[in-house]
Amino acid sequence: MDYFPLFFDLKQKPCLIVGGGTIATRKARLLVKAHAKVFVVAPEIEQELQALVTKSGGNFLFEEYREEHLQQKVLVISATDKRALNEQVAGDCGKRNLPVNVVDSPDLCTVITPAIVDRDPLIVAISSGGEAPVLARHVRTKLESSFPGTYGELAKLASEFREQVKNAFADGEMRRRFWESVINGEIAEKVFSRNLPQARTLLQKKLDEKNTKTEGEVYLVGAGPGDPDLLTFKALRLMQQAEVVLYDRLVSEPILEMVRRDADRIYVGKKRSDHAVPQTQINQLLLELAQQGKRVLRLKGGDPFIFGRGGEEIDLLAANNIPFQVVPGITAASGCAAYAGIPLTHRDYSHSVRFITGHLKEGKVNFNWQEFVEDKQTLVFYMGLMGLEQICQKLVEYGKPGDTGAALIERGTLPEQVVHRAELQSLPQLIASREVHAPTLLIIGDVVKLSEKLNWFKK
Repeated sequence: MDYFPLFFDLKQKPCLIVGGGTIATRKARLLVKAHAKVFVVAPEIEQELQALVTKSGGNFLFEEYREEHLQQKVLVISATDKRALNEQVAGDCGKRNLPVNVVDSPDLCTVITPAIVDRDPLIVAISSGGEAPVLARHVRTKLESSFPGTYGELAKLASEFREQVKNAFADGEMRRRFWESVINGEIAEKVFSRNLPQARTLLQKKLDEKNTKTEGEVYLVGAGPGDPDLLTFKALRLMQQAEVVLYDRLVSEPILEMVRRDADRIYVGKKRSDHAVPQTQINQLLLELAQQGKRVLRLKGGDPFIFGRGGEEIDLLAANNIPFQVVPGITAASGCAAYAGIPLTHRDYSHSVRFITGHLKEGKVNFNWQEFVEDKQTLVFYMGLMGLEQICQKLVEYGKPGDTGAALIERGTLPEQVVHRAELQSLPQLIASREVHAPTLLIIGDVVKLSEKLNWFKK
């Protein structure tokens, strides 16, 4: 994050705009909406800009910029097409530690003016740090269509009842739950339909009938194989509702950043021969937090019911009558295979697919290998890196053709994804010659041979 976002109170504060053209006028409109007192200096000044300045209670001067124009100002915007003048304004502001925005010159700015979605008093600001302003405006357009104009009315209604709610609920968490029920329920819908009197009546009734009892709940959510774009809408919604999150090492940082900012985070990651928190303790922790009335998010890589031990976690919750929701995630087999251009089934190459855990037990992988060597099936081994040599050796030993396609996908769906392709008999040697890190997924089958022409994510 190159810029720290802030909202400034500019009411009746003197702000200077250097320049008198169209761009300066646009900036003046924003400052006037923020109730700033606008001053403009330029040899020529547009009529609308003059009117805006007058409306704000400021002043305009038909002259060239000089450093003394900065006196007693709290913000400066340089909106000229003269590089030398913009550099002069930025330099003068720098000497005074005065915030300055130079239009279309992020290298000269100490503050950036964002694209704005205005639902006063609710304000959404979007910035690309000056790197891609057209993209920022594009995002603003998408947000404009997502937030009805009445969102501002909902914010005003909340402000009207803020003190009453604060007095009614001493506990901050209970206040938050109350407001979440307001903005996600019937009261908000009444506001959006512009029935403010009824919305106000319903809110007062809800406040009078306040229930201080809170019931805990657990959300068992699959975070997918790593790419945050693969999260479901329901997963995102619950990630924003949870007060506590328990996450493992397969949850990527971009996904973790999408959890509610003020949620407590507890790392319970596990990797081979190193369990940060044993599974039994994770199960017990979920139970205890829910019994405390918390909304608990158990965020797991992939899908919680495919080698995720999700069944063990909800078993204890169900036995103790704790409400829970399970949100499936895109399992690593589907996500990694798709991003590597490998179809798991294909009419000509594979009629079935098996998901298998490749986790070593006492240094060995023990399966009924004969089942895995049938023709036209795809094998997907989770956690197969350490047992790779044994897996490939056993399959060949039991009759799987050595020239069967094989791929080890490293850090699948992430920007760092690497796909190591070879034949079944030569893949272990290839991997031994390279530095490969978990998480990995092993796919074996003739469908792998299609990946060269289907791999749109090829590295």
